[in-house]
Amino acid sequence: MWAILFFILLLAWIGGFAVYHVAGAMLHLLLIFAVLSLILHFVAGRRAS
Repeated sequence: MWAILFFILLLAWIGGFAVYHVAGAMLHLLLIFAVLSLILHFVAGRRAS
């Protein structure tokens, strides 16, 4: 689940950066949330195993 969320947020960030040429804080928050979701994916995966 976290990996899917990571890819969705990453694609939204790339799309927003490429299409709208906006470098605002709100757009970069998507990248931060994407990285956090990827980290949670690996941490939760280790605990579940």
